[in-house]
Amino acid sequence: MEIWIYFTLLAATMQAVRTAGQKQLSGKLNAMATTAVRYVYALPFAWVYLGWMLDFREVEVPKLNNDFLTYALIACVTQIIGTVCLVAAFRYKNFAVATSLAKTEAIQVAVVGALLFAAPLSFMGWFSVIVGVVGVFIVSKVKFNFRNMMVGSDAMTGLSFGLGAGLGLAITTLLIRESSLALNTDLMVSAAVTLVFMITVQTVLSLVYVYFQDKSQLGLMLKHWRLCLFVGVTSVLGSIGWFTGASFQTAAYVKALGQVEFFITLALTYRLFKEKITTIEYFGMFLIILSVVILLLWT
Repeated sequence: MEIWIYFTLLAATMQAVRTAGQKQLSGKLNAMATTAVRYVYALPFAWVYLGWMLDFREVEVPKLNNDFLTYALIACVTQIIGTVCLVAAFRYKNFAVATSLAKTEAIQVAVVGALLFAAPLSFMGWFSVIVGVVGVFIVSKVKFNFRNMMVGSDAMTGLSFGLGAGLGLAITTLLIRESSLALNTDLMVSAAVTLVFMITVQTVLSLVYVYFQDKSQLGLMLKHWRLCLFVGVTSVLGSIGWFTGASFQTAAYVKALGQVEFFITLALTYRLFKEKITTIEYFGMFLIILSVVILLLWT
């Protein structure tokens, strides 16, 4: 298999595991502090990884040109916006639909990439992305009530935040790829440099925000350092996978394959809580797997 496949599968697996850790952490910290943990505790490991990669690939640190800085800084902001939208979606009654819509990130990457980044997909590529998104909706047990989806309603607001989260994260993935390619160096190294740059900036931004929002959260981030460390390590491993995968392959294909994350999360949930899987859920998981097979064999 191609190298981007291995890194994307690593990313999907680690993100699923990290989510489990964040769910536990969210009961101890507020939303922004929980978000900050993934950057703060990941930062030292990201720098170590960059140092090792530079030595392993025998490449010097590339110059951070204007194109890189523009793409990477915007990506820092869009990722934070996407995360904020996702957190905001939980405040509304229709949060199940909203958060599932955030998972349309895969198809939003494909659309935005084709329109703005000259990254069109083949017919089978589009088919793979759409099949995977449908599978995610089915497994998510999403139920739309269009009668309640009126402008100004909680449902419509939740849907807006859900789609906003997907769009913000989709643009982030596309910009990560552009940032990495802008460095014009070894792709493994450029992915590592992009990762370290973004995590460093996001660490500063998130810590400043948490300090002015509720500085007591900083103490809690230290108090629960074991769980925070777990989130940080799994986060940096996942980010290494996403950044490297997106550097080697079109972002839409990376996110399409990355939808196996939802399958992994569901499998872990049922394994841990011994819940029964329904026939319709099996069908949804089949569609997710089918989309991956199409992606790997016919695109």
